[in-house]
Parts: sequence; C-alpha cells; structure tokens
Amino acid sequence: MNRREFMGKAAATTALSMVAPMASFSKQRESQLKLAFIGVGARGAGQLSVALQRKDVVITAVCDIDRDALTNAQELVKKAGQKTPVAYGKGELDYKNLLEKEDVDGVIISTPWTWHTKMAVDAMKAGKATGLEVAGAFSIEECWDLVEAYESTNTPFMILENVCYRRDVMAVLGMVRENLFGEIVHLQGGYEHDLRAVKFNNGKQLYGGGVEFGDKGYSEAKWRTQHSVSRNGELYPTHGLGPAGLYINNNRGNRFVSLTSTASKARGLHDYIVNHPNGGANHPNANIEFKLGDIVNTMIKCANGESIMLTHDTSLPRPYSLGFRVQGTKGLWMDINNSIHIEGKSRPHEWENADNYMKKYDHPLWKKHENDTQGAGHGGMDFFVLHAFVEALKQGKEMPLDVYDCVSWSSVTCLSEQSIARGSEPQEFPDFTNGKWVHRKPIFGFDDAF
Repeated sequence: MNRREFMGKAAATTALSMVAPMASFSKQRESQLKLAFIGVGARGAGQLSVALQRKDVVITAVCDIDRDALTNAQELVKKAGQKTPVAYGKGELDYKNLLEKEDVDGVIISTPWTWHTKMAVDAMKAGKATGLEVAGAFSIEECWDLVEAYESTNTPFMILENVCYRRDVMAVLGMVRENLFGEIVHLQGGYEHDLRAVKFNNGKQLYGGGVEFGDKGYSEAKWRTQHSVSRNGELYPTHGLGPAGLYINNNRGNRFVSLTSTASKARGLHDYIVNHPNGGANHPNANIEFKLGDIVNTMIKCANGESIMLTHDTSLPRPYSLGFRVQGTKGLWMDINNSIHIEGKSRPHEWENADNYMKKYDHPLWKKHENDTQGAGHGGMDFFVLHAFVEALKQGKEMPLDVYDCVSWSSVTCLSEQSIARGSEPQEFPDFTNGKWVHRKPIFGFDDAF
C-alpha cells in the first residue's frame, strides 16, 4: 500500500504532462509509422496482415520464438511490397533487442498471456508506443506495474480490445448515450465460445481438433490449455467487459467496485478427450484433473449502482456468443437473438427485431470505413482497433482504450480466482486511477477519426 500511496501522490504531477508525449509522437511521425510485431502466431499474423493494408505503416521488425511463425511473418511483409523486416527469435528475451531499435515507433504485442505485462512494461520504458493484445491479469501487482510504467514514462499505450468496435456494440453505445434504454441498471456479457478444438490441437489447422496440448500441441494449444489445468476463474474477461465498461463510463465518472465469482464443476474437457477419435479413456490426457470450472459467472458492482454479469464458457459444446445484454429503466437489448424492447415503442411484453435500431444508430466510424474493413479479421473489428492505435499516434491524441481500461478489465481474472478460492467471497477492485476517475470524461466513440 505504501507504493500505491506514493503513486497516488505522484499521479497529480504525472497527469499534467500526459498529453505532451502524444503530441511529440505525432510531430515525429508525419509520414509513415514504423511498427514492430512481438508475437506473430495466429493472432499476431492476423493483425500484421491488417497493418500491411495501410499506406501509413511500415513494418521494420518482427519477433517470435517459433521459427515457422517468424518466417511466415517476414514473407507476409515481403509480399506486401515492403522491405524484409529484421527478425528476432534467438530466445525468449530477444524482444528486448528489438526494443532497442531506433526505427521502431511502436510495437504490437500478441504473445502468450504470461508475457503481456512484462513486454508491455519493457516497451513503455523503451519509449515505444505499445498496443497490447487482451488477456486476464495474473495478479493485482502486475496491474499496478502497467499503471506505474505508463504514468512514469507517459508512453502511449492502448489495450487492443476489438469487440469494443463491433458494429452492433458501437450502435448500442449510441443508443445508451441518447438515453434510449433510460438509466442503465444492469449489463451482461462474456466469452461463450467452444474452444475445445483450440485447447487440444496437434495438427496444422488451428480449429482442426485433437487431444494434445503443451509440447505436443500446435499454436494456442501449446500454452493456453495449461491455464485450464491450473487455474479456476474468469480467464478471458475483456471481450464481454470492455463494451459494458464503455456503456457505464468505467474510469470516467464511474468505476468497478467489487465482484463475486462462482465456478461450476469441470467436466467438458475430460469428456472431450475421452470421446475424441484420437483420445479415449486410456489416453494419458484423460487422467488430467482440470481445475477450470466449465461455467464461471462473475457479478460486478459499480460505483454508480449498476451490476454487470460476466460468463466464461469455453469447455462445453455450444454456438459462439458474447451474450451481451444492456438493460435500463426504459428497455433492453440482447445480442443473442438481435432483440430489443423499448417501453412505449415496442408492443407490451414482446421483443422486436433490432435491425431498424441498428441502422438508425449505426456509428459514423462504420459508415466511414465500412469498405476498409474488407478482409480484416473478426468481421472488420480488427481494422478498427489497429486504426485507432495508428491514428491516435499520428494525431497526438489520447488512446481511446487506455491503461486504466486495461487493468480494470483484466484484473477481473485474478480477483475472480481469489473469490472462487474463498467460497465466492467478494473482492474489491483497486482504484487504479488514484481518484482521477471522478473527473475524467468519456472519449471512446466521440471522435469519428478513430
């Protein structure tokens, strides 16, 4: 706590200088932004492909300990007509050599979760604008490390949560801001995605399936599955929580106060191994006791009185859904059936299709850049999240999804683990803004530039 008190005293001084580094970045980068990619596996290669579609970005370096991924990344850059980027892959710490390069303005980090904070902190300390892929935090101390690195260096930082840019999510943000649902009371979201074939994979196709992981696995199966073996909590909170946080102005007039989490029993991954053609009851992995509950529900209490429910559901057969629900005193929207009900406009006790509302409230960003999203991953969302990072740097503006968003969303993971381990006991969120949340104003989605 002494460290936090010190940071709180320093925050007032730091806040006064936050805009200056952004402006200096923009002045120095009037032509092309020089980016490096740390982690160019499935996710990193996807974002690299999006970056290569831009005329204002040049890729100067790539980094990965997987030689095949590294070679593939270099080939992608060459095919796009750019000079072959310098490759870094001589060990887990070779990324530090990349951070010493002068021809790197910013880095995109898409590595396994355990490396996120360390790499982001090192990147900010090296003065490289940092775009960090999403993950759950392993500890509250880790979250403070990110905040401290940002506030001590003022290096631009953005959490690359692409779901905040989903078309319907942004349209609903407009509805919320125009008071269509009245005063917001409750929200829901989550990560409800059958990932069994990703967690167990021994082929060259990510979603091809299998029963192997770790050293015998491929891509995410090399590292992601181990979290299900050893951890029990809301392991991937930001897809569901990011939009919800924007709807209630988290860290900008509101904040998360506390949470409780409950986990079901764990059966899905074991059943998958036993019933898979490459598995069976005698397969070595059939003896593993998975710690992660198949369904993890987390309830968050907010300073202004709203509740948010998150659901993590990745180990059972199901269609994909993020399970969004936005409910207020005048009505609600749910994404799972594209339904909306507005008191006085909808028939009493009946749903109506939300398409007309989505067209009316379609965000200006989507209207402006719809053609630019063609070929970008996740239905075009990947274009917007990288676009925001690049444009904020070029224009010297504040990142729309900042370090405080990152740590308040990702801290749910370690807090939920603690809650479950203690019989669903409530856990308090630290105030990562050191009181600044009271006066900070919402910025996301107001500027149609990004």
